[in-house]
Amino acid sequence: MFAACGNDNGNPSEPPPSEGVTLDLSSDPGVLNYAYALEQLEAAYYTQVAQAFYAGITPEEQLVLTDIMGHEVIHRDFLAGVLGSAKIPDLAVDFAGANVDFGSRFSVLSTAKVFEDGGVAAYNGAGKLLKDVNNLLVAGKIVSVEARHAAAIRDLLRPGTRDFAGDDVVDPSGLDQAIDAGFLLQDSALGQFITTPINVIS
Repeated sequence: MFAACGNDNGNPSEPPPSEGVTLDLSSDPGVLNYAYALEQLEAAYYTQVAQAFYAGITPEEQLVLTDIMGHEVIHRDFLAGVLGSAKIPDLAVDFAGANVDFGSRFSVLSTAKVFEDGGVAAYNGAGKLLKDVNNLLVAGKIVSVEARHAAAIRDLLRPGTRDFAGDDVVDPSGLDQAIDAGFLLQDSALGQFITTPINVIS
């Protein structure tokens, strides 16, 4: 479904906004823009990872990271198309300021784990705010892909263990965690990578 909406460009097409952006989570466009902001961040991260893979990367790891990059770019561009003129501008991101070492396997994969675990929890938390069932369906399809990313990254970090569905992200009922919409972009580890001020209202 999403492949037809993607392209090979992992870089933003617009200059980052000089002022902040506001996400109004009381409307579907606001919730989708929240998802769009997350996808912008993830697409930018994996694009930078793929520009110069860390030393000693295995063919399997390179394939996984390249595939994830492609998916995140597709998600970003798909949401931009859905939002049309309602989409927020491209956000400014800074990975160096957050001390991501792109030459280190552990740093790259650990940061990817933060993105993927956070992305799944973000979609799960925001889904209840969507009013249009078609938008909820789209979000559900995207989060299912994000959950596979999370499992793949966790398996690369701790192969042969059950960490791909660890107790820190899956509750006793077998459900992925959910985080209230807006938290990840303002108060969590993900927010440190975005330098554009973001105001979330509900």
